[in-house]
Amino acid sequence: MHAKMNENNTYSCAMRRFLLSYVLIFVCACAFAQTHITIDNPGTWTAEKLQPYIGQTVIFDVPMIVCGNANGNYVVSPWRRFQPESHGFAGTTDYNATVRINSTCMFGLSGVNDYHRCGEKIIGLKAKVNSTSSLTWQGGTWHGNKRADMEAGLPDLGDYRLLVCGFNLENYYMTIGEMGAQSESDRQAQRAKVSKALKQIDADIYGLVELQQGNEAIEEIVNDLNKNLPDRKYRFFSESATGTFQKVDFVYDANKVEPIGTPIETDVELANRKKMICFRERATGERFIYSINHFKAMNSGAESRRVNEAKAVVKLYNSYRNNKSIRENDILIMGDLNCYAYTAPIKVFTENGMIDLHRAFHADSSYSYMFGGLASYIDHAIGNGTMYRQVTGMAAYHINSDEDDRYTYDKSSDRTMFRCSDHDPVLVGIKLDSTLIYDPTPLINSNEIFNGESNKLLIQNAYDEEQKSFYAIYSINGWLVDRKEITSPMYEVELPDEPGMYIVYVYFDGEVFQRRMIVR
Repeated sequence: MHAKMNENNTYSCAMRRFLLSYVLIFVCACAFAQTHITIDNPGTWTAEKLQPYIGQTVIFDVPMIVCGNANGNYVVSPWRRFQPESHGFAGTTDYNATVRINSTCMFGLSGVNDYHRCGEKIIGLKAKVNSTSSLTWQGGTWHGNKRADMEAGLPDLGDYRLLVCGFNLENYYMTIGEMGAQSESDRQAQRAKVSKALKQIDADIYGLVELQQGNEAIEEIVNDLNKNLPDRKYRFFSESATGTFQKVDFVYDANKVEPIGTPIETDVELANRKKMICFRERATGERFIYSINHFKAMNSGAESRRVNEAKAVVKLYNSYRNNKSIRENDILIMGDLNCYAYTAPIKVFTENGMIDLHRAFHADSSYSYMFGGLASYIDHAIGNGTMYRQVTGMAAYHINSDEDDRYTYDKSSDRTMFRCSDHDPVLVGIKLDSTLIYDPTPLINSNEIFNGESNKLLIQNAYDEEQKSFYAIYSINGWLVDRKEITSPMYEVELPDEPGMYIVYVYFDGEVFQRRMIVR
């Protein structure tokens, strides 16, 4: 009996030791397989830091941003990737910094079964590390920039009275087999997607780019708008020129604004692609000049030609604004200028006292177009000094650039407004005020932005009782963290809770003041 009991005890102890060892091995294996990756400074983190974790499953402490989704092939990074010339002139510190950050930390992410747009953020990404450039999805929470977010409403444009939209429609042609649709069914699909987008935007004035010349295409668009928005009374300018070449054109709600005369244009480099017209707001009698443009394509490599076009627009404006029937200085220049923010054609405008509204309202985070996985804006909104003061807000409406190209009208059965073009529409809210005095020179101010004590950011010299000014804080990934009006001469701002690099910008008296800030 004692021998049997000892035998059983020995067996039980051995079994317990075996089970305990198995549990320890299993726990250790799980702990090893799901390493919690901590990235102290994402700005300097490189993909090679994943080398020790190849073959393991890790959870990332920093959010990952979708930077590419072409054909369902996802590319993620800790930050949004931008064209270098969107952040600085070639060879400058900002340009080189963007080149450097674009060369680090980009991963292919496989195993994602549902559809996601560029700009979506993954919180707590759990993934198997296949290599220093390849991950396999295991889990995480998707956040922001979804289709539902776009459908919920337009970006915040402030307290505007007029909404102006500049939009490249990517070859809206009635003629089959030209640069647009290659079949009638595709053309009707394109029409449906564009019609839904324009209805959603519901602008008072549209400046449209890449339309077929003549009246047929623009008339179809206007008829659809009036059908979809029956409280509106959209009109267009009839013209005699016909053909299948691209043109720009205006559509306006006659209930809200009336044109003064007919559009004028310059045919420097390209005809029918640089037009302007003065509109009067019916409710107030206030006026402004609207210029819609489509400059020479980038693939021509002819930047000098785009410089000529920019100079021609400035020359046309200087002549037009002094016309006896116009006598108006406020100008809003929009359209596909086929060049990035820090290039010679845009410099023509800024050297003539005009302000890049993308940078004024969104610093380094603005984009309307994607190419090669890099975000940028070639669809511009530019205003002179007094026009800028009457802009309540501007933003690209990201219904196209963040979408997979597979959702275009000719590649899928998708009939939503999304990917109706390869360009995002650019929206500008304005509240016209003729009491502002025209000043053709660039506005300069000694505004200072610096770190205050504790967790406060102190903004000084950026307050004026007679005009609004505001600040905004963006993460390095381009996400808006905070944006408010500045209401006192010594204005304190709560710093973001999360450590990292941020971009702070203040706009005041027609100038934009920007500084990078690190929160530790």
